[in-house]
Amino acid sequence: MKAFQPHFLLPVRCFSLSAVTKFKNKLIHSPQVTLPLNFIHGLRVDGGGGNTFPLTAPATGKTLREVSNSNKKDIDDAVKVARHSFKVWSRWSGFERGQVLRKAAIIMKNRLEELAYTEVLDTGKPIWEARLDVLGCAQTIDYFGGLAPTITGDFQRVSDESFAYTIREPLGVVGAIGAWNYPLQMASWKSAPALACGNTVVFKPSQLTPLTAVMLGEIYQEAGLPDGCYNVVQAKAETGQLLSSHPDINKISFTGSVATGSKIMAMCAEGVKHVTLELGGKSPLIIFADAHLDNAVKGAMLANFSNQGQVCSNGTRVFIEECIAEEFLTKLISRVKKMKIGDPNCDGTTVGATINENHAKKVLAYIDIARKEGATVAYGGERVEMEDPNLAGYYLRPCILTNCKDEMTVVKEEIFGAVMSVLTFRSEEEVLKRANNTEFGLAGGVFTRDLQRAHRVVSNIEAGSIYVNNYNIYPVGIPFGGYKKSGIGRENGADTLKYYTQIKSVYVEGGDVECPY
Repeated sequence: MKAFQPHFLLPVRCFSLSAVTKFKNKLIHSPQVTLPLNFIHGLRVDGGGGNTFPLTAPATGKTLREVSNSNKKDIDDAVKVARHSFKVWSRWSGFERGQVLRKAAIIMKNRLEELAYTEVLDTGKPIWEARLDVLGCAQTIDYFGGLAPTITGDFQRVSDESFAYTIREPLGVVGAIGAWNYPLQMASWKSAPALACGNTVVFKPSQLTPLTAVMLGEIYQEAGLPDGCYNVVQAKAETGQLLSSHPDINKISFTGSVATGSKIMAMCAEGVKHVTLELGGKSPLIIFADAHLDNAVKGAMLANFSNQGQVCSNGTRVFIEECIAEEFLTKLISRVKKMKIGDPNCDGTTVGATINENHAKKVLAYIDIARKEGATVAYGGERVEMEDPNLAGYYLRPCILTNCKDEMTVVKEEIFGAVMSVLTFRSEEEVLKRANNTEFGLAGGVFTRDLQRAHRVVSNIEAGSIYVNNYNIYPVGIPFGGYKKSGIGRENGADTLKYYTQIKSVYVEGGDVECPY
């Protein structure tokens, strides 16, 4: 989902290998891992589905525990308490709601290390990335806490005696469904604006990353959020259908694949529910010959290799102007070779573990297909066996593919892994046509020193987020969302409030009623 934010600066912490091992062992046996992982009406409870699914640490490949699967009754209970709590929370003033959110942001910052290491345990991403994620989440919650008092309607005079006004009201109960690549961010980006507007939330994390969404619930509770306003249900993917079709859910916010998003949209249509969808991408990054080449190399790496390439907005189709392609590739490969693959809990690691074995094999299968279709693996693209036997997860070396063609599978389909497809072009007109030749429209980027060209490219790329001379930067307050099949709605900005509220119009007659009957 959303990637590296390099303008955040955090202190680097260095630990010995034995200290890291002790810390990991302590975390594995901590309450946030061992206690029940549903969070309903302010309490941790087990799901009642009668079966379980494994929680596996990507870094080690080891199963940490079995998680109770939620059933229909669990969903009904969560929605019921959310509906009941909505009657209270929606009557709080925007200022009062904002105070709770801003206090939650402070608590989150104070628990940054605990949350970050738990996120590493859940996802396998490097600790420095997890710290940035947590800080970004705290800023998002703080931001929407600040916006909460500004959620107002408008006034309009109709005549000397009559006027009209509007009231911006919350929708009700929001069902939110997150993905596994940014678990805490998903929970924060969806719950913060929903709560700011006076809605209540039932959040379903990915079954692969269940931990930090519950910790967020406890943070909200400590900040003063009434019990039942934010609830978490743990379940396999199919349980999302229960949320999407539930008669007491007023809106669904979903992040995930186009295929699943289309199904959710269809289910929401049956109940005429509001919907926000943040779906897949196959974004273009265009590098012109006049670009600052070192910056372009760094931008291409940010566009492909953060979070092991598991970022929906990644610019995985890298179009390089033909006359600089050779120099660009030389610089790129030299820099990528320096990336350190290793224990994600260590500060020096820049490439952590892929989320699980199945996904890693899917990524490797795409690389094999690329070879068969004529692409060249210029660098990487294989599993790396770690020296530490405890690191038995799937670690993949970032892959750079050259001699790519637009019609290749690897160029057309979202891989969701650290696989960069390098293509060349000769003219601006040509590359824009090729860049837009996709069903996706989540993001795009351009590197050039020509400001007029930059604006032309921005104007012509069919995507929701465009980066000029950088990539995958998401400061709080900048709306995020896609064109075409990449989604509907926006997150992370003031525009988001429109998707969690509805307008009531009121006409007030100050004179006599004129009637022809």
